[in-house]
Amino acid sequence: MKILGIEHVGIATSDLEKGEVFWNLVLGINKTHTEEVENQGVVTDIYDTGNGKIELLLSKYPGSPIAKFIKSRGNGIHHICLSVENIDDAILELKKRKIVTIGNTYSIGAEGLRVIFIHPSSTGGVLLELAERKDVD
Repeated sequence: MKILGIEHVGIATSDLEKGEVFWNLVLGINKTHTEEVENQGVVTDIYDTGNGKIELLLSKYPGSPIAKFIKSRGNGIHHICLSVENIDDAILELKKRKIVTIGNTYSIGAEGLRVIFIHPSSTGGVLLELAERKDVD
């Protein structure tokens, strides 16, 4: 598997407006867009630093993974996402190495990324997302 770099850091939040005040108005990082990701039950605000992104995650539903995360841990870093060259190759390598993933195949995340999450039990306690841009062949 070829890692291309850090794609984004996902931060669970209960208030996107407070996030915008800090990330955009205080730090001056441009918000590129807001997107609803229905299959993950979130609304995301994406801030592009030029060398990676900050993805603020707001729960759409009380039972979503982000809502559960905030309830048990509060607002804060939810996951780190690494960009990969080929998600299918990455998934095959993870399975070959018996790495625990959340799901067996990729799903479509924000910005049309093909994504899969690696369970924290396999990473030393960090929820890790791997992502491939859909326009990468």
